[in-house]
Amino acid sequence: MDKKLIKGNEAIAEAAIKAGCKLFFGYPITPSTEIVEYLSKHLPKAGGTLLQGEDEVASINMCYGAACTGARVMTASSSPGYSLKQEGLSYIAAAELPVVVVNINRTGPGLGGLGPTQSDYFQCTKGGGHGDYRLIVLAPSKAQEMYDYTLEAFDLADKYRNPVLILADGFLGQMMEPVELKERQAVELPVKDWVIDGSAGRPKRKLASFSLTNEIGEVNNLYWEAKYKNIQGLEQRWEEFQTEDAEYLIAAYGTCARIAKTVVLNARKQGIKLGLIRPITLWPFPEKAFAPYRGKVKGVLTVELNTGQMIEDVKLALECSVPVKLHRRLGGMLPHEDEILGDLIKQLEIPVVREV
Repeated sequence: MDKKLIKGNEAIAEAAIKAGCKLFFGYPITPSTEIVEYLSKHLPKAGGTLLQGEDEVASINMCYGAACTGARVMTASSSPGYSLKQEGLSYIAAAELPVVVVNINRTGPGLGGLGPTQSDYFQCTKGGGHGDYRLIVLAPSKAQEMYDYTLEAFDLADKYRNPVLILADGFLGQMMEPVELKERQAVELPVKDWVIDGSAGRPKRKLASFSLTNEIGEVNNLYWEAKYKNIQGLEQRWEEFQTEDAEYLIAAYGTCARIAKTVVLNARKQGIKLGLIRPITLWPFPEKAFAPYRGKVKGVLTVELNTGQMIEDVKLALECSVPVKLHRRLGGMLPHEDEILGDLIKQLEIPVVREV
């Protein structure tokens, strides 16, 4: 098994090749550009094709067309570019096409900046385009996970015939870490008996999302609703850290979760029984992770690089049974461990017992 020191963006690109991605359509935008650069060099060597579209709108619609053939397809962008893909993503979800999408966040709104942020949470988890559709959203917290989750994203996309999103920030995309370049594990996936590949000798197939009558539209939406409920039941993923005896919790994902682990260790040195829940799937949100703590812990602090977005899902998961507070940094700034711990103590009114 190879182990290389590479950027998080490069880990995503290498994993896509290992996963059997044969087609990539995209447009460069910082801080995701290394994905395009890496694939432009290495994807053709693996028998694939990369095409730089004239813009993000063209690129996502190229993914739509290519995915209809059953090929493994990916695109990548950053926040403003991801915004331009929303109509195409809505169509792809409605046509039930397996496409892997990467969004390496930049700050916003508008053109924003390049620092680490999590301000695309709403857009990515609530559906940025029109209609009642969902993307499976995976949130890595280190380069190894950017590699591992990308491998898995292609399988999830094929399993559920649904777009899957890798959501990370510029810090994770640009930072270099050792990554084990694992081979993709064999997974039994559904036969792609829906692909458009010529109809000689069989009935014609059609992939479309237009509902000619309201009655058909309702039937279609009820089908998608049931599909997403099934995904919600099966695919919630999370990590727990020092939660066994926790009286207080931090909820954080991505870069914030890395920082939060040190906060937990520092808090316990002061006698504060603090634990961490790290959502790995942002959709489906891991409600099952929080359910055992409803009314059982004294308070929760969400740590986010936005003005407070995931906090809404945390409150819903806890059914408002405990106080939930927010610690946030904005515009590309990262919080310090001491800053988070001090705010935790202040907002949840925690008595500091001892220093050990």
